[in-house]
Amino acid sequence: MKKALFRLLAKINKLILPSFTKKRLDLSKASKYQMAIIGWRYFVTTNALD
Repeated sequence: MKKALFRLLAKINKLILPSFTKKRLDLSKASKYQMAIIGWRYFVTTNALD
């Protein structure tokens, strides 16, 4: 159940949230908002893969 929820969230993230790797964002120059999105996407992805 938990894994299915995170997989659904990962698909929603992919559709809605911007991909900073495609934009070649430098993490040292990222704003707090961008870092929060990166952290959220990382959290959801790691839980979807477990």
